[in-house]
Amino acid sequence: MAGHEARLRELGIELPEASAPAANYVPFVQAGGLLYVSGQISMDETGRLITGKLGADLDTEAGAAAAKRCALMLLAQVKAACDGDLDRLKRVVKLTGFVNSTPDFTEQPKVVNGASDFLVEALGEAGRHARSAVSAGALPLGVAVEIEGIFEIA
Repeated sequence: MAGHEARLRELGIELPEASAPAANYVPFVQAGGLLYVSGQISMDETGRLITGKLGADLDTEAGAAAAKRCALMLLAQVKAACDGDLDRLKRVVKLTGFVNSTPDFTEQPKVVNGASDFLVEALGEAGRHARSAVSAGALPLGVAVEIEGIFEIA
């Protein structure tokens, strides 16, 4: 079975560099075999923030694309935590997705599917996870999506 790095190469995906914390926290904490990764905010390939409110500025499809970018950033943090060896990742345990949305917007699960679908495509069964997808009235820096994760690593 090919490793996670090989699968990402097959998909033509290069992980971004793991970003440094923007405030007084660490990007990840390992406790035993679990890795807790701090919330990763939506930003594009150039590092520009993906901002806006779902239900007003962005549609569900754009939100899902922003969530996929968060998932890429999560994997970048996992790789950094594993000293550059993403193949130490055993499975995605849980994601919590926060969607900057209007009070009447109800498609938060479809938005966070952008991250979930990508992780399953990239990692196979190891990418299947428990999840929450919740609305937020605002997110840091006005970003559209923020996702945190728990991962099992070797």
